[in-house]
Amino acid sequence: LLLLLLLVLFSMGLGMVGATGERRMASEGEGEQGRRLLHGWRRIPTTLEGPFKPKTRRFNPSLRRGSDDLPMDHPRLAKRVPSVFPEQIALAISSPTSMWVSWVTGDAQIGSGVTPLDPSSVASEVWYGTESGQYRFCQRGTATVYSQLYPFEGLLNYTSAIIHHVRLQGLEPRKRYYYKCGDSALLALSEEHVFETSPSGVSIHPYRIAVIGDLGLTSNSTATIDHLAENNPSMILMVGDLSYANQYRTTGGKGAPCFSCSFPDAPIRETYQPRWDGWGRFMEPIISTIPMMVIEGNHEIEPQIGGQTFKSYLARFAVPSMECGSNSNLYYSFDTGGIHFIMLGAYVDYNRTGAQYSWLKEDLKQVNRENTPWLVAAWHPPWYNSYSSHYQEFECMRQEMEELLYHHGVDIVFSGHVNTGTGYMRKAYLKSTIF
Repeated sequence: LLLLLLLVLFSMGLGMVGATGERRMASEGEGEQGRRLLHGWRRIPTTLEGPFKPKTRRFNPSLRRGSDDLPMDHPRLAKRVPSVFPEQIALAISSPTSMWVSWVTGDAQIGSGVTPLDPSSVASEVWYGTESGQYRFCQRGTATVYSQLYPFEGLLNYTSAIIHHVRLQGLEPRKRYYYKCGDSALLALSEEHVFETSPSGVSIHPYRIAVIGDLGLTSNSTATIDHLAENNPSMILMVGDLSYANQYRTTGGKGAPCFSCSFPDAPIRETYQPRWDGWGRFMEPIISTIPMMVIEGNHEIEPQIGGQTFKSYLARFAVPSMECGSNSNLYYSFDTGGIHFIMLGAYVDYNRTGAQYSWLKEDLKQVNRENTPWLVAAWHPPWYNSYSSHYQEFECMRQEMEELLYHHGVDIVFSGHVNTGTGYMRKAYLKSTIF
């Protein structure tokens, strides 16, 4: 199900620009008026010129009907390279001077008996430089595989292809880099891709962020991603529920607004893991160039044999958990473009005596508002909503964490889960609002 697409323009106290045309930034010496000089762009007001009267739109209930899933043989889900070559290439911010590059090689297996591939059988390399075709630097990383196994007869087991993660370090902020990934010894490098590192601290660079939640892999998803690509964001914030692989087989490819209502007798929500591979291919054209930062939703839990959860999510996505000291890919923080982002996990321990809360307290203490004047938080299920199916569903999390976030002056919170569009700002919750 498609939740929302928000193109959020963070001004950092400076001029913002529209989505088309040619930009001309003024020099430092031209002052505030000069910095606002925009050539050939439609000018968009900044937050400093507000407050503005809120604009709301009543939710169209017909959208709750959902849309059909894209079939696995859809061209945007199909594998387009030989198995030894990289696919599902994705970027994630590590810091203003480092970037995660992830990709997949080999072939996944699904059936009653599956044998994991050997991650050491292929190298994890990224060759990169500041000029197209000139790759002066090489970084190497790690590789892994995961399995999704079920104790019930008739359910399909799965073992993934080889998933690679490489962290590029020592990059310059706000700099364009060209890269290829793969295994040079096997002559199996990807095509050239390009990305731009984020600004460091307060910058005059206008920063455009796309916020998406509950995306799925439907005909609506294609419209959302196409619209996102047309607006050329600098970063994508994905607030949970990514592929909906966990209900694809049970729904038979049809949209199901209420899984438990439609399938009350299902013993376990079997996940069809090839949907994750299709989702990675579907997203690759945009997230191989624009970094995407993710946080888990309830559809990423995916329980399997032995009570294991989140296996696919944890294996597929690189996030700066070690860099920020959380040491858990289920919650973390990062800085980019004058913003400190806090990504919280709603499906792990959030009690005040737990590891996540302790980490959050320390992380908030270290926020430097001179360098990152915006403090933004994101997690999947909203604390405030009037939708009957999710009303006060995470009231316990709110009672544990809200006071701490208020104390440190969090400016904006983004959530998903309630499929009507959810965002709220400090002391002002906006229901069913299109930004």
